[in-house]
Amino acid sequence: MAISFDKAFGVHPGAILARSQRAELLATNIANADTPNYKAKDIDFASALEQAKFKQSKSLSTTHEKHFDLTIDELESNSMYRIPSQPDTGDGNSVDLQVERSLYVQNAMEYQASLRFMTGKIQGLKKALGGQGA
Repeated sequence: MAISFDKAFGVHPGAILARSQRAELLATNIANADTPNYKAKDIDFASALEQAKFKQSKSLSTTHEKHFDLTIDELESNSMYRIPSQPDTGDGNSVDLQVERSLYVQNAMEYQASLRFMTGKIQGLKKALGGQGA
């Protein structure tokens, strides 16, 4: 009987990818906190997760080497400018360092939780394949 990793892992690989991209965007926001006219960006995580679920349920695979690879960067399409929570300081920059740092830490904790879940799933699969008792 074949093991379906897509079914075993669910949307967590997509969630890890989305959280990784979000970490990059948040780090970019922090790095550009003093850049005039820089606008803070973020990922709509709920939308990115829905796309990961849809992609998993409708996964396309090529059956011939001349078929096109239909992968697109869905996460980049979910990137949007954040509505500023503070008044403009005069330089047009919309980055609030405290908000960005808080969101970065929260995203890092959620990323770690997803990794722990995946590690647990992998360990369970290894036990099942090895015939070891739980």
